[in-house]
Amino acid sequence: MYVHELCGSWMDHSFWKNKFLLDSDKDLQRLQGSAIRELWIDTRKGVDVPGGDSHATVEAATDARLLAAEAEAPAKARPQLADEMGLALKLSVRSKERLVSLFAGMRSGEPIDSVQLNAQVDEINLSLQRHPHALISLARLRSADEYQYLHALTVSALMLALAQQLGMNEAQVSEAGVAGLLHDIGEALMPTELLNCPGKLSRIDTALLRDHPALGAETLAKQGLSPALVDVCLHHHEKPDGSGYPDRLVGEQISLLARMCAVCDVYDALTSDRPYQKGLDPAEAIRKMAEWCPAQFDDKVFRAFVKTIGIYPTGALVRLESGKLGVVLEQSETSLLTPKVKVFFSAKSKAPIEQDILDLSKLVGRERIVGREPLDDWGFRNLEELWSGERKGRATLFG
Repeated sequence: MYVHELCGSWMDHSFWKNKFLLDSDKDLQRLQGSAIRELWIDTRKGVDVPGGDSHATVEAATDARLLAAEAEAPAKARPQLADEMGLALKLSVRSKERLVSLFAGMRSGEPIDSVQLNAQVDEINLSLQRHPHALISLARLRSADEYQYLHALTVSALMLALAQQLGMNEAQVSEAGVAGLLHDIGEALMPTELLNCPGKLSRIDTALLRDHPALGAETLAKQGLSPALVDVCLHHHEKPDGSGYPDRLVGEQISLLARMCAVCDVYDALTSDRPYQKGLDPAEAIRKMAEWCPAQFDDKVFRAFVKTIGIYPTGALVRLESGKLGVVLEQSETSLLTPKVKVFFSAKSKAPIEQDILDLSKLVGRERIVGREPLDDWGFRNLEELWSGERKGRATLFG
């Protein structure tokens, strides 16, 4: 059956959430042995209902995929997010200037300055070493028309962090960072009006845009860049089930770097404001991507990615067991389920409350996250200011 709600305190049972598919004898025994005496079930989703098990099965698989990352070894201790934000902003401004110059040079046929490219990756890596989430989270404050340049920066940072999580050596990590910077270079060669079109593209325009991996790969190959970088540029839109493009590769026919880039590229695209869409809440984006595994993303790579940025990434809107709403500030060093959260609103009274920072890793047994909250359901404005100290608006923060 599909459990819709457990009636009682969260301390009365050992399940991490109140809604789940009850499909094993072990979980049934845990439930019967708990202090829970009543529960609600959703009769539309039980396996005894024709077609009713599909949604529940997807939810159960999604939960399992996210929690698989939780079982990994904890991250190392690190400094506070606020300590790195100022440095990360300065780095973002410098990187944007360099990428504007790089993309302009590519359009005019100038050779790529590999020394400068590697130096930029080293700077990004140093920021990640100081704090793994500051630079990545800061990119969410960009305006829609800055997407192309800062998308390259963010994907590079995500690739570096993911490569380290996967245990790659120093040279491989650096190559992953360069691949992130250059993966969409083909789009830089596309007409600007095509990339920034606010409406639905025509079939001709869609077909043209889908040529950007081949165009970028051809350009990088002519510049004499490594086959690995050319491959990422060409194949970062491939999918394990063979439904991607341009070559409809399957499974491990797709290189590891290209599989990594697919995850990083989609996450940043989903969480970014674009001329034609508003970015998703980070936790909602992670949830959607988990549902799309393993058809669209490599499972092992995705689990490592979740371990890198968290089940509830910085900036995610979450509801706590107490009924308080808060925004995630930082990941815990011990668990993906116990980040630092800044609470600011009561879902029970529908009113603002005094802002407070809760370290959930120190409140185990007293407070916990019970789920993500869709931002559209609440209509909060300037949520980014709560975790970053900066207000997102039309004016750019990035020079």
